[in-house]
Amino acid sequence: MELAFVNGFNLCHVKQIKEVYESVGWSSHDEHNIIEIYNNSTHVSIAIMNNEIVGIARALSDGVYNAAIYDVIVKPKYQSNHIGYQIVENILLEIGNVSCIHLISTLGNCDFYKKLGFRKTTTGMAIYQSEQLRNDYTE
Repeated sequence: MELAFVNGFNLCHVKQIKEVYESVGWSSHDEHNIIEIYNNSTHVSIAIMNNEIVGIARALSDGVYNAAIYDVIVKPKYQSNHIGYQIVENILLEIGNVSCIHLISTLGNCDFYKKLGFRKTTTGMAIYQSEQLRNDYTE
């Protein structure tokens, strides 16, 4: 099974991207939201195996100083196959040489991102509107 990457978003991907989100329990990402967030992302990396989208990531960047990576997701049945690592490597190449690349990890994945060169920040701050997310991700 060969893994291929598509860099960029196309409306034909919406249903399968929604399936990726749903595979990890992110059910609030409906088709309308997916179209909006992917159209507004400067970088998109889609991992495809046998015509199936198996993983995704997206980023926002000013192209000079800062970028932020969001929604790095691999369908559970494809996890532990180095796909997530390759998706992040691919989107990092797409982002290019900016001064700082931010990423907020889901719980339990910090070691994964450290292998890719990410380090915890000492000054990171966030505002979460959702009480659940605020409780999960802030002190």
